[in-house]
Amino acid sequence: MRIISHKKLIEFWEKHPDTENALENFHKIINKTNFEHFAQLRKTFPSADQVGKCTIFNIGGNKLRVITAIHYNSHIIYIRHVLTHADYDKDKWKIECDSRPH
Repeated sequence: MRIISHKKLIEFWEKHPDTENALENFHKIINKTNFEHFAQLRKTFPSADQVGKCTIFNIGGNKLRVITAIHYNSHIIYIRHVLTHADYDKDKWKIECDSRPH
């Protein structure tokens, strides 16, 4: 899978240096694997969840959430947000993931 954009992960760990190893490990796993569908992704990331149009990754032992949009057909993962658990709980990210028509 190709991650767009690795820069968002780097920017986050520059602000939160203790997250670098977890985010870099996440990036390496994603980069070397082509997932064909969500069920296959869950075999590698059992705590991943789908919320509307987004796939949410629980990274770093429940410390981080990586909010993504995945295009399985083109093997691209778009990083939408990298959030601390506290910021994730504010639910502002859910607007972008809502799959209902507005």
